[in-house]
Amino acid sequence: MLRRGIAAAFAVVYSYSWSQDIHFSQVATNQMLSNPAAAGVFDGWERITVNHKNQWVNAGTKFFTSSMAADLNLFKPKRGNKAHIGLGFQFYNDIGGDSKFGTKQFILNASGIVPLNEMHEISGGIQFGVAQRTGNLGSLVFSNQFNGTVLDPTLNSNEPNNMISFMYPDVGVGVTYRYGNHSIGFSRDHQTDLMIGVAYLHANRPKLAYSLGYSEKLYSKLAIQVNFLKDFSGSKLGMEGFVYQWVQGPHWETLLGALLRVRLSSGSKTTGLNRDAYFKIGTACRIKDALSPMMHIQFSNFDFGVSYDVTISKLGQTARSGGLEFSFIYTNRDFALFKRRGGI
Repeated sequence: MLRRGIAAAFAVVYSYSWSQDIHFSQVATNQMLSNPAAAGVFDGWERITVNHKNQWVNAGTKFFTSSMAADLNLFKPKRGNKAHIGLGFQFYNDIGGDSKFGTKQFILNASGIVPLNEMHEISGGIQFGVAQRTGNLGSLVFSNQFNGTVLDPTLNSNEPNNMISFMYPDVGVGVTYRYGNHSIGFSRDHQTDLMIGVAYLHANRPKLAYSLGYSEKLYSKLAIQVNFLKDFSGSKLGMEGFVYQWVQGPHWETLLGALLRVRLSSGSKTTGLNRDAYFKIGTACRIKDALSPMMHIQFSNFDFGVSYDVTISKLGQTARSGGLEFSFIYTNRDFALFKRRGGI
């Protein structure tokens, strides 16, 4: 009976909480998480992105999510517009709770990027991945370990330590449209950039078969994104905004965000010896869940970001918990007329 109770409780908690996928407040720093067509869609040749989040830091039980990604452009010309290929790799590790229940996944993204002219660009992408679900009952305490006074973890619970361990394939597709003055030139101080993407993830609806006898199919997920950047002409100020909508089975999540960016220094457009530097500050809002103040420092080819989720849901009313999140991006940019590919 106890094992059945554990299985039922696990099924309810898992299905309700994040039978949906991992989520970052700084999701705009790693767009391949939401759309495989975003691989290679940036002004440069190579890009490395690292994200880490410690969710619900004051809730007693810790939840950690880490992601490492790299994408690059193949056959992209140094100057001019030409169709090319984007290739991206991603690994993430999501672990939470005393049972260390989590998901590890490796993903390969491939995209075809087609410039329509200097201002318009479309891309289509496909995603292949393999994931592993794991867990460990050995660190949990059960009711039959009550010694008459307290729960004693040294007592044998007689519960098998084989909660979860299985792998499954994962497939997704997506498209993006991008508008803006992306070409290298002197007008980039007045940059405008709009990106719209739609993706269909977990298209194969993989089966999740848990050791405790419970199984389910992972819901497919529809992901819609809008990212916007605008520098104000004749000013050091600009703004960035983003809207993400995810729908996965009966679950949905909406993330809105806006940041003010200030140009601290302007780089040389001819030689690239001096590079742009920006300070960005703003807030994201996950509807009915959290507010996330965030700050970024961008200089040379690097971007560092930090944010903190202030929980506004019922969980935040019982325990003032939130999520501390960091991001790091290195981009080998095409920011100068005569810059050679490669190098920092």
